Amino acid sequence: MRVEIWSDIACPWCYVGKARFEKALAAFPHRDEVEVVHRSFELDPGRAKDDVQPVLAMLSKKYGMSEAQAQAGEENLGAQAASEGLAYLTRGRDHGNTFDLHRLLHFAKDEGRQDELIQILYRANFAEERSLFTEGEDRLVELAVEAGLDAAAVRAVLADPSRYADEVRADEREAAELGANGVPFFVLDRKYGVSGAQPAEVFTQALTQAWGERSPLKLIDQGGAEACGPDGCAVPQH
Repeated sequence: MRVEIWSDIACPWCYVGKARFEKALAAFPHRDEVEVVHRSFELDPGRAKDDVQPVLAMLSKKYGMSEAQAQAGEENLGAQAASEGLAYLTRGRDHGNTFDLHRLLHFAKDEGRQDELIQILYRANFAEERSLFTEGEDRLVELAVEAGLDAAAVRAVLADPSRYADEVRADEREAAELGANGVPFFVLDRKYGVSGAQPAEVFTQALTQAWGERSPLKLIDQGGAEACGPDGCAVPQH
């Protein structure tokens, strides 16, 4: 069974939601038969690459709230993260364009290191004082290498804005087609969708239901058609 997760590194509920989903998956009896794929969704796709601002200022402007209200929201998120065993800096974080991060995640998928990289990027964005957006290419390479990726290959991807750009845009179009207006958005076997950082119990229910309703292959067999198998191929008899 495949579970696809649309998310953005700048999304705190994606950070928390991933932990809750993984708690449910760890206890799922068929966890070894579940493939998890991370899909791209930019919360702020129009933001220029060099437009980086403090999270509190961004929240205040976007939602028309005071910085005190934004700070209260961050404190709540910090408590939610802590309840899942996650570190979360409630002050001093910044916000920027995540397109290159999504391109790197597609590269990491090809290299079999996607889950490792996304977790490291979440940690870097939400739990570390160093900025994910202002330290340039060297910072991203450092984190990608920690995830098991080759530094030179990562630099090559970052140097070419067209690399994996189509894959990011395709994920975003697909999210819109599926009706995902926000993230995290979980799709189980293209049959069930779970929106938001739901409690682990909800993910347990969704995994169980999706697994139980997998459709077995329906075979259309007219009988007698030749085929090749482990013992070789049928030889036509004249």
